[in-house]
Amino acid sequence: MRRSAAPSQVLGNVSKKPRFIPPGKNNTLCLKNILCYFISLLDALYVPTSGTAKEEAAQEEPDCLVKYFSVVWCKASKKKHKKWEGDAVLITKGKSVILKDMEGKDIGRGTGYKLKDLDSLDEGQTLMVGGKEIEVMGVISADDFSSGRCFQAGIGTHDAVPTALSQTNMKPFCKPFKSVCQPKTKENMLKDSQSCKPRHDPNAPNALVMPRPNASHQWTFNNAGLPMVDVVVDPYVANNLRPHQKEGITFLYECVMGMRVSGRFGAILADEMGLGKTLQCIALVWTLLRQGVYGCKPVLKRALIVTPGSLVKNWKKEFQKWLGSERIKVFTVDQDHKVEEFIASPLHSVMIISYEMLLRSLDQIQAIEFNLLICDEGHRLKNSSIKTTTALTSLSCERRIILTGTPIQNDLQEFYALIEFVNPGILGSLSTYRKIYEEPIVRSREPSATKEEKELGEKRAAELTRLTGLFILRRTQEIINKFLPPKKENIIFCRPAALQLELYRKLLSSRVIRSCLQGRLENSPHLICIGALKKLCNHPCLLFKAIKEKSCDPVADEHDESSLYEGLIDVFPQDYTSDTFSETDSGKLQVLVKLLAAIHELNSSERVVLVSNYTQTLNILQETCKRYGYSYTRLDGHTPVSQRQQIVDAFNSKFSPAFIFLLSSKAGGVGLNLVGASHLVLYDIDWNPATDIQAMARVWRDGQKHTVHIYRLLTTGSIEEKIYQRQISKQDLSGAVVDLSKTSEHIHFSIEELRNLFTLHENSSCVTHDLLECDCMGKKDHQNPSSENLSVSRSCQLGQNHGKSNSKKPLSMSQLMQWKHFSGQHQTLADPFLERIKENVSFIFQNVTSPTSPT
Repeated sequence: MRRSAAPSQVLGNVSKKPRFIPPGKNNTLCLKNILCYFISLLDALYVPTSGTAKEEAAQEEPDCLVKYFSVVWCKASKKKHKKWEGDAVLITKGKSVILKDMEGKDIGRGTGYKLKDLDSLDEGQTLMVGGKEIEVMGVISADDFSSGRCFQAGIGTHDAVPTALSQTNMKPFCKPFKSVCQPKTKENMLKDSQSCKPRHDPNAPNALVMPRPNASHQWTFNNAGLPMVDVVVDPYVANNLRPHQKEGITFLYECVMGMRVSGRFGAILADEMGLGKTLQCIALVWTLLRQGVYGCKPVLKRALIVTPGSLVKNWKKEFQKWLGSERIKVFTVDQDHKVEEFIASPLHSVMIISYEMLLRSLDQIQAIEFNLLICDEGHRLKNSSIKTTTALTSLSCERRIILTGTPIQNDLQEFYALIEFVNPGILGSLSTYRKIYEEPIVRSREPSATKEEKELGEKRAAELTRLTGLFILRRTQEIINKFLPPKKENIIFCRPAALQLELYRKLLSSRVIRSCLQGRLENSPHLICIGALKKLCNHPCLLFKAIKEKSCDPVADEHDESSLYEGLIDVFPQDYTSDTFSETDSGKLQVLVKLLAAIHELNSSERVVLVSNYTQTLNILQETCKRYGYSYTRLDGHTPVSQRQQIVDAFNSKFSPAFIFLLSSKAGGVGLNLVGASHLVLYDIDWNPATDIQAMARVWRDGQKHTVHIYRLLTTGSIEEKIYQRQISKQDLSGAVVDLSKTSEHIHFSIEELRNLFTLHENSSCVTHDLLECDCMGKKDHQNPSSENLSVSRSCQLGQNHGKSNSKKPLSMSQLMQWKHFSGQHQTLADPFLERIKENVSFIFQNVTSPTSPT
């Protein structure tokens, strides 16, 4: 009998059982046996103080081979027929073993085994590990363990059987004796197959035909033995599709039909803005509402599209644009149209609803059977605990699509939440995911990671990308550059006005900023300081208004903010008021006024989108439009959601009288189509580069006919330059859906970074260009426009390795080396709009993207 304290030993291989010795006989031999037993017991239980038994074994056998086995386990018992409790993975190395469950947790360890016993371990043999008995089921390759595939047993396929069973249980009622009256002869089967014809001709030129399912799919989903029919996208839609859109529709079709991953019906379409995600989904929905691969039976009866409130009407408009209002009935839920009307109407097959209305009407929506769920701007579902995600998960709809133009956040927890929503369980439980993928990947990125940990992390990351890559598709805007008109992107550095400089110096010398630079960051006073400097860069009157509000409301006064504003009011002129502001007090506003005048004069038919992050700044821009007589329209957070699409449509119309569209980046930066304008001005800058990229994509997209001009205004030498530098050094436009080498971006500042932020560079025409160490505008020559080293349109092509080898500039800033560099002091500029504003400009970066030479 094996005692509980005895060391683990191989069972099942013992050829002879110990002979029973009656008590009282040969006591000497018995005592000797007992003594030997206790000596062996002490040897087994002895643990050196310098480390664990595992470490000792590793030291004894540094080069021993590691093996992996698939096993089943149960608690140790004497029963002949074991009741196995679960699957596990056994790792053997030297004389030690580790037992891991299918979630990757350690559930048993053992050491002191005989090398020959572990080396000869094979299928069917048993072993005791830490009070558990295991039986070997098979050998696992080192590659399968490193990638984590051995922990995916059952994942991805276990849903296929229940789905097939549910289909067989829900067979339609068949008349008795039908088979007697109409036996399934070859003639009848031929007649059935002839009656099921494709809705559209699959052999027509440019026909977009969906791929046919394989034998496994047919076995699972075609129990009735219906004839297979080609699914062909409506030619009216297909003839207007770009190649990448055809590829996207095929990808979505394969995903929602369960053809890419067995038993899984979800997909994430993560194309960048402007690639036509809406059109791809409309084509998919229309195809599946009317067609099916098995016996022509439509796959969908009803589809649900959930979207931000500002895009509800845009979705309906797109459906009508491509399919008309007669072929398909689309129902939008709003204040006047309730969910109950959709339930009562047999005509409507598509419902479009905002995330907010979904939460209000959740009970009614849960009662409706939807066959497809599409979540636009779905990156908001990255938190599985919020109400929206919980509500959508509660809907009994297997086919789920997430649309997002923003790359999925570089956070493994958020990534899991999105994957879990579209394909529940494909990565196992959250604890399994953490053990198998997240922890090894994060550990491998740490500086102290061993070579083995780094290799394991890389393999787990590669396997995670491979597994999720089956149902995630992302393309960048580069693939449609050849279809779009040229784009001129300009970074314009505006000289600050005299009043701005004086106020800036006063702010930087304040006690609050000095305390920030000494490391006292309680209550985040540095954020108040950053906010004040950003207001000053936009216009001093914004700072003046903030000072007045604080002085008039001492109850709500904050100590840090009041001490920051101390003495600033004396810098302003005596008669200064925030209502009667002047553009001469702001360098950026001076440039903007001249730019608008140039556009209006040189090309009066073209229109402008003016973007700001702040409502107060939009108020200043609106007042400027009034002063100069420019007609305008405005969309910000206060604009009713029901009116937003109407405002956009009116502006895009060629009969629109509006010259300027005032846009809040927070309210209208997502999803809006403003191709009616060909000039876009980003008046201020956001910490998050995605916000600015989203705003820029409003005009340079499919449907644009004119050359697009984008102007980003920055105040020279100020905090805005520092924010821009941080943007381009953090920005990653590689197109990877999930970049596993990074963590989620949060704004944290070291004292060194704050010292850099709170520095005014008055003697530089462009600090960003100075950091590039580009020789086209050296420090000695940049104030001398007649220097031979200067060129009117010097295009720096020196590459990121130019200059000092120990350069501290952010490497990704080297992309600016490929842009054209202009000094504001040049005699003439080729661009007529830039030529008109150069008087107030210190420096310009320009990049031209054209169909012939995309950059």
